[in-house]
Amino acid sequence: MDLKIAGKTALVTGSTAGIGLEIARKLAVEGAGVVLSGRDQEKLDQAAAGIRASGGATVSGVRADITTAQGAAELLRQVPSVDILVNNLGIYESKPFADISDADWQRYFDVNVMSGVRLTRHYFPQMLTRDDGRVIFVSSETGLAVDPAMIHYAMTKTAQLSIARGLAGQTKGTRVTVNSVMPGPTRSEGIVDFLRSVSSKPDATVAEAEAEFFATARSRITAATHDRAGGDRQYGGLPGQPPIGRHQRRRCPAGRRADQHTGVRPAPLGRYGSSEIRTPTSALSHFACHTSGWASM
Repeated sequence: MDLKIAGKTALVTGSTAGIGLEIARKLAVEGAGVVLSGRDQEKLDQAAAGIRASGGATVSGVRADITTAQGAAELLRQVPSVDILVNNLGIYESKPFADISDADWQRYFDVNVMSGVRLTRHYFPQMLTRDDGRVIFVSSETGLAVDPAMIHYAMTKTAQLSIARGLAGQTKGTRVTVNSVMPGPTRSEGIVDFLRSVSSKPDATVAEAEAEFFATARSRITAATHDRAGGDRQYGGLPGQPPIGRHQRRRCPAGRRADQHTGVRPAPLGRYGSSEIRTPTSALSHFACHTSGWASM
């Protein structure tokens, strides 16, 4: 597809592996100049080389720890302006609520929330001034359908939704959009280690660990979002929504369609306003839908 982003500059955080790397790859192949960010120079170099091998011509990496104010300032010094900001950096784990320490809560907020806040605080006003730009927060379905075993992680994903929604309210009548993407579990390098960490069998194969996760963790989420009074499933306590996992197709703001799992209805904000949140089967396909808006404006 042609996303009409050739010549645009895109910054993707947490982009040396997983969803972030694939988003960066797609943007680069579509002609955007992509900036990767990470803390490990070797991984940055490997990721950039892989993107170039895939056909992405313009890609660079900035080594900075954006979970700190100092690291974010260094990244902003090297990349003072972007057209597309993808706040993808995040960490996750499964941990009983009683075992989540104050330090854990603070760490998850700093990494998953403040990294995006600092960058968005810098780039978003510029976009409004130019009347052009895209901000994407890679949240999670857990932000609404909270997994009881990952409450600290879910808190950060819900916070991202609130931030994105508040910013989206400031874009009405402009050519700037702010959106959240809510992917579910996605097979990547990190998820394999996570699946094994929560498996009842330490030596489980990837397939076994994955099957157990969907049989146990997903049932926990379903139980946690079930309306016992009415018997209807709810997504994050929102009545009237389809059951978790029901699949359908919805129209994107730019006129494209994207497959997705339903859960939250989009709330458009005016002619060029941003829809709120959707839960896709693929973070990348939904991201592509929302970055295609230049073609329609």
